[in-house]
Amino acid sequence: MTQTRQGELRERMTILGDVDAASFIPWIRRHADKLGLSQDFFYTGTDRIELEVAGPVELIDMLEMGCSLGPIDVWVDEIHRRIVDPADTP
Repeated sequence: MTQTRQGELRERMTILGDVDAASFIPWIRRHADKLGLSQDFFYTGTDRIELEVAGPVELIDMLEMGCSLGPIDVWVDEIHRRIVDPADTP
């Protein structure tokens, strides 16, 4: 994992819904890259995606909003976020 710079957060984002579309993971990666957010995916399934993103909180908010709208072939019910304790990351 990458270390975050000052003023940046690392958050675990859990996306729930009908998220099985093959287009969604590349869509998330592309939008996170556009926002300059680093991302690590931990789980991808038919009803859940878990990833960690790091960057300024305002940009993480923007990624969350984008994911909630998502591509047309995905239905997002909920997105949960929690700050990852830096002490938990190597």
